[in-house]
Amino acid sequence: MFVGMDRLMDVLTAISHPTRRAIIAQLAAGGPTRFLDVARRFDTALNAVTKHLKLLERAGLIERERRGREVLISFRAEPLRDVAGWVHGYERFWNTQLDEFEQYFTNKNAKHGKHGKHGKHGKHGKDGKHARRETTR
Repeated sequence: MFVGMDRLMDVLTAISHPTRRAIIAQLAAGGPTRFLDVARRFDTALNAVTKHLKLLERAGLIERERRGREVLISFRAEPLRDVAGWVHGYERFWNTQLDEFEQYFTNKNAKHGKHGKHGKHGKHGKDGKHARRETTR
């Protein structure tokens, strides 16, 4: 599924702050919640909580519903599923790249023997000094 980059940026920005992630967790676990019940958990001004909620709403992660005199805030998971789908595309890319990388070294080790052309200790000897080739005259 193609996700617009503006929406993706809004969601990533919204989840980048620990307070907003805590709000999402609270709403996901407890269902629709009144504003004051959301704000009560945080040691911050109500104005700051309002700003966090506006960012979450702009990203589509929450919605507000008026019930009489109260406004209930609910979590919406769809934007996070969109982000997960976008990330998953890169997961496939990196898995392919890493598989090719592994195959390269498997082929290289098979070609040069188990430890490569320099032997078990590499081009540096057992003591860490550069290995010298013994020559016969």
